[in-house]
Amino acid sequence: MPAVQTANPSWKTDDLELFETEVFKFFSRELTPHVEKWRDQGKVDRWAWEKAGEAGLLCMSMPEEYGGAGGTFAHEQIFCEQQVKAGVEGFGAGLHNCIVAPYILHYGTEEQKKRWLPKMASGELVGAIAMTEPGTGSDLQAVRTTAIKEGNQYVVNGQKTFITNGQTANIIIVVAKTDPSEGAKGVSLMVVETDGADGFERGRNLKKLGNKAQDTSELFFNDVKIPTENLLGVEEGQGFFQLMQQLPQERQQIAVLSIASIERALELTIDYVKERQAFGKPVIAFQNTQFKLAELKAKATMARVFVDYCTEQLIAGKLDAATASMSKLLLTELEGEVMDECLQLFGGYGYMDEYPISRMYADARVQRIYGGTNEIMKLLIARTL
Repeated sequence: MPAVQTANPSWKTDDLELFETEVFKFFSRELTPHVEKWRDQGKVDRWAWEKAGEAGLLCMSMPEEYGGAGGTFAHEQIFCEQQVKAGVEGFGAGLHNCIVAPYILHYGTEEQKKRWLPKMASGELVGAIAMTEPGTGSDLQAVRTTAIKEGNQYVVNGQKTFITNGQTANIIIVVAKTDPSEGAKGVSLMVVETDGADGFERGRNLKKLGNKAQDTSELFFNDVKIPTENLLGVEEGQGFFQLMQQLPQERQQIAVLSIASIERALELTIDYVKERQAFGKPVIAFQNTQFKLAELKAKATMARVFVDYCTEQLIAGKLDAATASMSKLLLTELEGEVMDECLQLFGGYGYMDEYPISRMYADARVQRIYGGTNEIMKLLIARTL
């Protein structure tokens, strides 16, 4: 019996259940065997993106006319969940699929969609989005990176940090000020194609507490010239509005990763305490173990129902910012609690890097920070009171 057992949500069709099985097989067969190497080198090999593209697992929710599979967020959720279940660390395709590609789909011109999305679907282009700066985290109105129009081009200057896929990406959506004299109204989204871009530099592949196989980088833009048609959309000053519209999906994706990690942690822990002996009997035989896991299972089951409800709302175009913030807040907080309790039940072995629970504990911590800190989530929810 799975650690968390609930009825399938309404959006999960028979076809999606078959898809789920195939996605898990893909990860287990093609990518899981390479995770240790990727942890050592600090990034996923480039060929993994091409493999995923060949398997039709990139840009699944993009329309077929732009190289996608014509699916919905349901396909993306299954992809993220199965990646976690298979223990594939570091592969930033969730951001590529659920965040970068949708910006281009929703706000790009027809020419931009045809130019970039098919190559993202094939894995020829790997996407990233550059929001955070050394002095600017969740306050996106305060970005200092500029994109100033000069003739038929924009000149981009600035620095970004903590950028997922930063060492690998060759198409980056950059949050920049096209009018530095304005606040939110001066923000635009610029698409920088990095191949051969003079003045673009990748900085350090940052060393992190967790997510060791994920390349997370500093990026530098020093008079990087891009054509005017690389403004995402047709009008300057729309960037802040575009960001606010798409953040609910980003936050729901984080919640999906959290519930998948919660369920995997519980399954690993239940298996362990059934096998591990202490004082002549399995650890599961102790009432403390039973009560701890019973409480976590109850909370996880409730959380799973809420995540699937939010996904249903997202697919229907009804997921509002406050509800998405609740999903991100509650799931990431619960993930931290589950990882801590489960690691404790592993005892000293839980602290050893060779055990997945140790890695999952470290990986979980950032979930409460990126996509907007949980303090920001509380502010957004509070506005609805």
